[in-house]
Amino acid sequence: MNTIRRAEERDIPEVMELLHQVCMVHHNGRPDLFKGPATKYTPEQLQEIFLNDDTPVFVCADEKGKILGYAFCILKQFLQDNILTDIKTLYIDDLCVDEQMRGNHVGTSLYDFVISYAKSIDCYNVTLNVWALNESARKFYEKCGLVPQKIGMEKIL
Repeated sequence: MNTIRRAEERDIPEVMELLHQVCMVHHNGRPDLFKGPATKYTPEQLQEIFLNDDTPVFVCADEKGKILGYAFCILKQFLQDNILTDIKTLYIDDLCVDEQMRGNHVGTSLYDFVISYAKSIDCYNVTLNVWALNESARKFYEKCGLVPQKIGMEKIL
């Protein structure tokens, strides 16, 4: 049975491999924007992120402790902003399932866990960004009930 928990220092090597997988999806789709092979974070940065309650990272591990996926989150709240209300948002910065485990509901389990966590800390909403090149991720999020909040656009010059 899989378990979802906060990421720990011992998870860094496997999380680094998953970060590499995510990078390559983006690099293969947009090599003009994304380097490859690369990772978004270094092991040292992951140590700091894992310990920070404002950037909770959750991992899904199997019964042997192998990391099957992760969800990087960021708490956001703009108190007394000129135009934004004071709502608290949990932003999913990155959600990845090991490419060998996709289709086994690991992503859905992680997403559901993040939703429960956000409710438990009184968040108003959960948000994320998805790259247009990643159609399978977009379809997954739509299946989870997410709808567009804003759309980023570009013109390559």
